[in-house]
Amino acid sequence: MIEVRSLKKYFKTKEGMLHAVDDVSFSVEKGETLGLVGESGCGKSTLGRTMIRLIDATSGSVHFEGVNIMELSKGGMKSIRKKIQIVFQDPYSSLNPRMSVKDIIAEPLIVNSTFARSADRDKRVWELMDTVGLARRLAGAYPHELDGGRRQRIGIARALALSPEFIVLDEPVSALDVCIQAQILNLLKVLQKDFGYTYVFISHNLSVVKHVSTRIAVMYLGKIVELAGGREIFKNPAHPYTKALISAIPRPVAGGRDERIILEGDVPSPVNPPAGCRFAGRCAIKTSECEREDPELEEIAGAGVEGGSHFVSCFNSGRSAG
Repeated sequence: MIEVRSLKKYFKTKEGMLHAVDDVSFSVEKGETLGLVGESGCGKSTLGRTMIRLIDATSGSVHFEGVNIMELSKGGMKSIRKKIQIVFQDPYSSLNPRMSVKDIIAEPLIVNSTFARSADRDKRVWELMDTVGLARRLAGAYPHELDGGRRQRIGIARALALSPEFIVLDEPVSALDVCIQAQILNLLKVLQKDFGYTYVFISHNLSVVKHVSTRIAVMYLGKIVELAGGREIFKNPAHPYTKALISAIPRPVAGGRDERIILEGDVPSPVNPPAGCRFAGRCAIKTSECEREDPELEEIAGAGVEGGSHFVSCFNSGRSAG
């Protein structure tokens, strides 16, 4: 459904060009959930917004159902946007505080002139509220009167209003408590099963991504360093950064704790990043080659038994830190 090729997004700063997204390529199959993980500031949200043209790319292409949306005019994008939607991270700041729940959900229907009669539009709003589990009695309420879980359900209902095919979920549960997180995650899985939605799920929480993703892409400083099936990447992580992330997940282990991989050094600046592998300065298995050349994202031979192909951007992925 989605083909991202050599996508770049740079921002001009006083210190130089900030490489937020730097030569990223991947694809998303119809009906799957691609999890996008990495620490704060690695470029996950920028990638999500750039690939649906909420912000313009510096270069690269994004093909949606065979059409390069980066080349479309404003009018051409309007028709595509009915098929592509986004759920934002903060369920409060992404909602208009002066609009009621009913008006927020109805807004995309009004903007796109979906229904000629207001009665038909209202019927669609009721259907959407039922779908995401919002009580109809809340139709006249305002965002500040509701808790975080209900606000996020409003954002999801608004994203579903035009019956999209592809949805970017930008950390949709990070601002919610654990119980509400589970409710929203289960809702997203049910909606995908019932309506066949395709998701890109952005998060810094590996445990959450593991719960919902078909495949997982790991980002570090603007680049994807590993891409594999959800179970595969947890069972056989290949990149040293992925291994460190997975080792940081708290879990009970009989007889003691799992060995934690402690990363040393600082994350390089995304402004004019260093040559070579961007993780080299924090890597325990780096070689001189890593500091000279930037490894390509390549498939590991014989890997990917669970979840398809396994790609990694590392010269020494077969070596251990010991």
